[in-house]
Amino acid sequence: MDSSSGQQRRRRRRAHTAEEAAATLRKAWCRLRLSARDPARVPPWDAVVLTAASPEQAALYNHQLERARSLGRFPASTTAIAVPDPEGARIGSGAATLHAVASLVRHLAAQASKEDTAEFLPESNGCSGDGSALAAAASFMAKKHVLLLHAGGDSKRVPWANPMGKAFLPLPYLAGDNPDGPVPLLFDHILAISSSARQAFNNQGGIFIMTGDVLPCFDASNLVLPDDAACIVTVPTTLDVAANHGVVVASKDGGIDQESYSLYLVDNLLQKPTVSELVEGHAILDDGRALLDTGIIAARGKAWQDLVTLAHSSSQTMIKELMTSNKELSLYEDLVAAWVPAKHEWLRNRPLGKELIDALGKQRIFSFCSYDFSFLHFGTSAEVLDHLAGSYSGLVGRRHMCSLPETTACDIAATAIILSTKISSGVSIGEDSLVYDSVLCGRIRIGSQSIVVGVNISEFHGCSPQIINGSTCFTLPDRHCLWEVPLVNSAGRVLVYCGLHDNPKVSIKRDGTFCGKPWINVLEDLRIQDTDLWNSTSQDQCLWTARLFPVMSLPEMLNVGMWLMGSACDPDGKIASLWRKSQRVSLEELHRAIDYSQLCMDARKHQSDLAADIAKACMNYGLLGRNLFQLCEEVLQKDSCLTLCEELLSFFPSHGDQYSGVLPQSREYQVKMDLLRASGDLSTACIVEEKVWASISSETASAIKYGSKEPSSGSMSSTHGNLHPRKAFVELPVRVDFVGGWSDTPPWSLERPGCVLNMAISLEGSLPVGAMIETTEDHLGVSIEDDAGRNLYIDDLASISSPFKESDPFRLVKSALIVTGILGHKILSKSGLNIWTWANVPRGSGLGTSSILAAAVVKGLFQVMEDDGSDDNVARAVLVVEQIMGTGGGWQDQIGGLYPGIKCTQSFPGQPLRLQVVPLLASPELIQELEQRLLVVFTGQVRLAHQVLQKVVTRYLRRDNILISSIKRLAELAKIGREALMNGDIDELGNIMLEAWRLHQELDPFCSNKFVDELFAFADPYCCGYKLVGAGGGGFALLLAKNPSCAKELRQALHESTFDVKAYDWNIVMPR
Repeated sequence: MDSSSGQQRRRRRRAHTAEEAAATLRKAWCRLRLSARDPARVPPWDAVVLTAASPEQAALYNHQLERARSLGRFPASTTAIAVPDPEGARIGSGAATLHAVASLVRHLAAQASKEDTAEFLPESNGCSGDGSALAAAASFMAKKHVLLLHAGGDSKRVPWANPMGKAFLPLPYLAGDNPDGPVPLLFDHILAISSSARQAFNNQGGIFIMTGDVLPCFDASNLVLPDDAACIVTVPTTLDVAANHGVVVASKDGGIDQESYSLYLVDNLLQKPTVSELVEGHAILDDGRALLDTGIIAARGKAWQDLVTLAHSSSQTMIKELMTSNKELSLYEDLVAAWVPAKHEWLRNRPLGKELIDALGKQRIFSFCSYDFSFLHFGTSAEVLDHLAGSYSGLVGRRHMCSLPETTACDIAATAIILSTKISSGVSIGEDSLVYDSVLCGRIRIGSQSIVVGVNISEFHGCSPQIINGSTCFTLPDRHCLWEVPLVNSAGRVLVYCGLHDNPKVSIKRDGTFCGKPWINVLEDLRIQDTDLWNSTSQDQCLWTARLFPVMSLPEMLNVGMWLMGSACDPDGKIASLWRKSQRVSLEELHRAIDYSQLCMDARKHQSDLAADIAKACMNYGLLGRNLFQLCEEVLQKDSCLTLCEELLSFFPSHGDQYSGVLPQSREYQVKMDLLRASGDLSTACIVEEKVWASISSETASAIKYGSKEPSSGSMSSTHGNLHPRKAFVELPVRVDFVGGWSDTPPWSLERPGCVLNMAISLEGSLPVGAMIETTEDHLGVSIEDDAGRNLYIDDLASISSPFKESDPFRLVKSALIVTGILGHKILSKSGLNIWTWANVPRGSGLGTSSILAAAVVKGLFQVMEDDGSDDNVARAVLVVEQIMGTGGGWQDQIGGLYPGIKCTQSFPGQPLRLQVVPLLASPELIQELEQRLLVVFTGQVRLAHQVLQKVVTRYLRRDNILISSIKRLAELAKIGREALMNGDIDELGNIMLEAWRLHQELDPFCSNKFVDELFAFADPYCCGYKLVGAGGGGFALLLAKNPSCAKELRQALHESTFDVKAYDWNIVMPR
């Protein structure tokens, strides 16, 4: 097949597999977290704006935005507001956009300093038409980057999401990546995808508009936005789909056409076109498809400033006119049409069309067509369950932040999804059902493919209410929805229910349904009249307006609910009579009567109580796998959090003895320190923190020495014959690591398997690290000298003891003297030692210099002692050396320097720790190609691995699951990388390096910086992979070019660039 055919085939593949979707979402989430942790390096949105249907809904959304901020979804610098539609009127998405932009301008102006306000908005009052004020507003917003999410509306097709808003419905994709965190929401995933789109704006301000009920699944980091223009994201689709949606007609000339996307001017827009209209409008592509409007719109540069000017000057006037005439202004039909000249004639006859053309018509709109795009629409309750049970079901966390009884006390289907819920014994839940934010106690049966949200039936348990027919069980039939909401003015709570496929907007006359049955059958079966539900025949008679749901006690609501849903009978008419006499509300009335403040308070308390219960269970049963630190953050929302923390601390006196051999002491101390900090006892927490690091050192030494000959054993009283002068000279290469770092580091490597792929290299034609050690009769002490000209003589050997000061330049050699046991060796009874060390490598290189130098010293000392100087024994000893030094570190550096060539090394936890070094039997051709294509470049950025190490180890001890899954993946990639090299696939190694670099940033966002980001961006066109070596933060970079020619071009480009970097000459050090 030729290349063009291959490209056609790739473009035809639209739907993501679950694995592809997971990779796309994880990459987006990684960037979202980076933008919140290090906004200076990874720019976030300057503002996140949500539209809301009412002030009450806006208050709920503002609560959700603050929740997102507290969870690290965006930094403190990002403005986040919800903007209600004026007076709750339906003004259309276009007018809502203008209203939101104008509201944001006013909000930012109110927040700005007096100097900023005077400079940018001298006369701003939100409706000024003065030219200078408008220009100032446009200038003020010109560099702002705004995410606008349309989240208003009444969610009629997903009525159970109406209280929370569809944008905030639960979507537990990748929930397993962070099992002790809150349940991911649709909004969270949208925020993650959009964060990748932020970089497409660069420094030119703009707006990115999305809808709150759609998750677009695509790599938005590939988005290309033209300067000073608008852009609409499109995707090729079949004609049957196009006929029911908006279609974009893109120009066939003068654009950009790549494998994964195309960018062309928009010639026309079509709304729900027929096939003939598609043909006449030249909308059908060469492959027989058409471009679907995804609802994602961006405006950048001048197009953005024009939009700001229009919103700031005229939005209030325009909205008043729309409200007076009872008309709407659509974003996708009207506002966007202003950027398409072919639509201007049509637009002039639309409401406010002329104003739109005059204000926006000078700029154009482009179509960015993504060939690797799929989107999930959450437009109906059935669609929600489909996206949880369909092709993406592998992404779903089915049990998340929930409290469940033992399996013999309840019946919960394996495919049911239980989120943020407490369930007691006796509950039954059917297949593919969703239960969220609820408490279910007593005998409750939830059918298959049902949805339960925000329901609290805890008081039902044990109250023995009069249930119909003497039954003691509440039943929700298959394919039903059940939810509960608080009413304003303390009017109580109401249980609401309907069928999964009910459309509340469809009237009786159009075969509307309730609980899956036609209304005619419902009225007949329940023996009620339409006048019981609707006030008059003129009212739209549908589920949305039916006054069905009684406000009464919980047992009564449950009884009535089963009767209305048809899961129980009412032979004597008592339930019907109770229902008729009760105060009842419709879905429409509920939409206006929800107590959003109480809803937020209840949700916060419920989630905090759940976290507290899980935390107590952790303390009671083992602390083995849960992230107690994260659980405590959730618990801290409660007023009684200090009491709980003190209660948890009370478990500790006997806890270590209870789980000895299972719970590492370092983990126990870390949990204790976190609880002390949460309870406010900072001084004791600092004392315990010292014990954390001391425990890691002790555990490492134990794992290295236990069950094997200690390096110093036997040498304390050595009788190696005549004490003749001895001399050792050790030279070692440095190492570069491709992937797997962190899986070699204690305490990870003491508890879990590790795997690293690295290689030993020389620099500038020599082995750069070494040590020379000789015995001498000139003195009886130890003389140490390094390559910086510093020297030290130690006469009293007993004074060499840890801990050492971090500023001590000789602590490495001193630690090696302790670990090897030479200080007690007979050789020092009649002679002294002279030790010289050198490392011809820039400081903070990331090439493992410190560990390799320690290996050279240890190996030399073993040689002088005539002890076991095997590479394996030396590697183990260096692990202990680094713990005594206080620098931490794993085994990969010394393995990388001690063993030549490319190797894949695995470690297996136990006592002793087992290391398995597997050399890569590489062909001369592979070695030559790798040496030609790989650039080893010193960035000039000094990095300190110790600082990064402490952060990563702390997160591991807390059982941060995102970190754990990242390190697991790094170890897995090391094995995949070995296979790639064995097969001579260097390009695949490049892909692995890129994923490894992303994972390293997930572990610690400060492993990179702006300089490194810019360097990699500069190298990207030449490379198939790149990363910093070691822990990152600076030091050396690996740039793997696409081919030898690209490598030469990149080396030359770097030499001619403004980057102050050096590309070193290097060679793989092969076995002799």
